Amino acid sequence: MMKLYDCAIIGGGPAGLNAALVLGRARRSVILFDDNKPRNAVTHESHGFITRDGVKPEEFRRLAHADISKYPSVQLARTKVVDMVKRGHSLFLVQTSAGEVFQARTIILAIGLKEKLPNITGVTDYYGTSLFSCPYCDGWELRDQPLAVISENESHRYSMASMVYNWSKDLIICTNGVGSFDHQQRAKLHSRGIRLYEQRIAGFKGKSGRLQKIVFVDGTEVARTGGFVTSNWHLAIRFAEKLGCRVNESGGLAIDDYGKTTVEHVYTAGDAATISPAQLIVAAAGGSKAAMSVNTALTHLDF
Repeated sequence: MMKLYDCAIIGGGPAGLNAALVLGRARRSVILFDDNKPRNAVTHESHGFITRDGVKPEEFRRLAHADISKYPSVQLARTKVVDMVKRGHSLFLVQTSAGEVFQARTIILAIGLKEKLPNITGVTDYYGTSLFSCPYCDGWELRDQPLAVISENESHRYSMASMVYNWSKDLIICTNGVGSFDHQQRAKLHSRGIRLYEQRIAGFKGKSGRLQKIVFVDGTEVARTGGFVTSNWHLAIRFAEKLGCRVNESGGLAIDDYGKTTVEHVYTAGDAATISPAQLIVAAAGGSKAAMSVNTALTHLDF
């Protein structure tokens, strides 16, 4: 007879791992699916998590797996979930890429996000080493260096530049030929000494992921040692929408204050819900909150 788990957690990042820890300590049977393809795989260190500032992502996962291994009701499945269907009020069938099917009473979608970088030749060679997405995560390491904000997003690049300016006053903005700035924004940026490069970017120069120059299609070259890139984000797994989970205005899954989606007994945590800030500590906190919500719902069902 197929085992029925109290909760299936989809995603083995900080949100899913922390949710598994909390549910394991609550004596709930949990299966955690992790295909080992984290979004922060290009990151050398993670920052902003007290006691774990500067931890390497693989070391964080190793420590997390050691923590949850102490709880026998938590099972780790190193495989990819490809489909999921809901049967009745509180029964989910979860199918993996290996063709296995698992049953669970509740679901936590800790599926994270996928990011699409601007279509610029060579950007991936520097991403995660000298070009990053989050100033809170990597701004300290780039402080006082000649930096660039590279963004095709008209609604975000001005605010990103104003934020990055806190870490370095030697700053340029590159639009890669997309969109423009209004008069007030231009005046403010000019008053701060922030230069605008609105032509397309031809590529980059540097060594071993360390940026040295940004090269534009008109032949202009600007010396920079790092910077921040704004990406487009989308949900990593589309079956959340197949289940009927509503998407919010930011493109993440809509949830209440306790991590519950618009589908009964389906919860989410981490970047899939918050979109931004996409930080380790925020994702882990969301996983804890969702896990407590799951345990409360199961308690109400069973008591």
